[in-house]
Amino acid sequence: MACRIDTIVLDKTGTITRGKPRVTGVFPTPGRTESELLLLAASAERYSEHPVGKAIVAAAAERGIALQEATEFSALAGHGVQARVAGHEVSIGRPGASVAIDGVPAGAIEIADTIKPEAADAVRRLRHAGLEVWMITGDKREVAQTIAREAGIDRVLAEVLPDQKAAEVKKLQAAGKRVAMVGDGINDAPALAQADLGLAMASGSDIAMEAGGITLMRDDLNGVAEAIELGHRTMRIIRQNLFWAFAYNTLGIPIAALGLLSPMVAAAAMALSSVTVVTNSLRLK
Repeated sequence: MACRIDTIVLDKTGTITRGKPRVTGVFPTPGRTESELLLLAASAERYSEHPVGKAIVAAAAERGIALQEATEFSALAGHGVQARVAGHEVSIGRPGASVAIDGVPAGAIEIADTIKPEAADAVRRLRHAGLEVWMITGDKREVAQTIAREAGIDRVLAEVLPDQKAAEVKKLQAAGKRVAMVGDGINDAPALAQADLGLAMASGSDIAMEAGGITLMRDDLNGVAEAIELGHRTMRIIRQNLFWAFAYNTLGIPIAALGLLSPMVAAAAMALSSVTVVTNSLRLK
C-alpha cells in the first residue's frame, strides 16, 4: 500500500512538532495574579495526560508553586479539562489554555510548541516523491498556518476535534485519494485505522501503534519518507524478481521439454535463478 499512496496527512502535535509545548506567558484578568492563575490551572491539570496540561504543570514547578489537590476531575477530548480546586470550579479550554474560574473568564496561559528540526526536510522529501501533504490539528487556523508555513505545508485542516480526524481522512478518500495518516496519540488511532495506510510514531501511545500499519522506530519524521520510499523500492524489486523468475522458466521449460537441456544444466539454471532473486532482494539493505 505504501507505494500506492498519493496523499499524506500529518498530525501536528508530536509528529510535526516536538509534542512538548511550554508556557511562554501567563495573562490573568484584572484582579488576579499570575501566580494565582497558574496555581489553579496547574492544580486542575495535574492529572491530565495532554501535552498542554503537562506544560502548565511544568511551568508551575519551575516557579516553585506548590499544587493543591484537585477533585471532580474530568477531561473532554478536544475541549479541555474541569476540576474543583480550593473550592473553585476551574475550566481550562483546548486548544490553547483559556482559563475560567467559577464560570467567569480568569485569563489565558500562552503555550508554544516548536517544529522538529527535520520536519521541513521530511516534508520536502514527501513532496518530491509526488505526494500531496496535509497537516491536521485542533489548533486555531492562525496558529496552524504558522506551523504549516515553517514545515513547508500549504494544505491545512485546522480546528479539527479529535473525534473528527477519521472523518476528515474519509473525506479525502471519498475524493479519490489514497491516504496515509501519520500520528502518535490515542486521539489519532481512529484516523490511523481509517486511512489506507497508518503510520504511528514509536514515541506515541500503544493504541496508535496498534492501529497503524507501520510503526516508525525512531521519533524522526524522515522515517515517514523512508517508509514510503521503501515501499516503492520493495515493489520494484518484486517486479524485477518476478521478471527474472519467469524469464528463466519461460526459456528453460520448452528446451527441457524437447529433450535439449541436460539435467545438470537445468539444475544449475534453477540454482542461478534463486541466487539472482535473493541477491537482487538484498539490495534493499
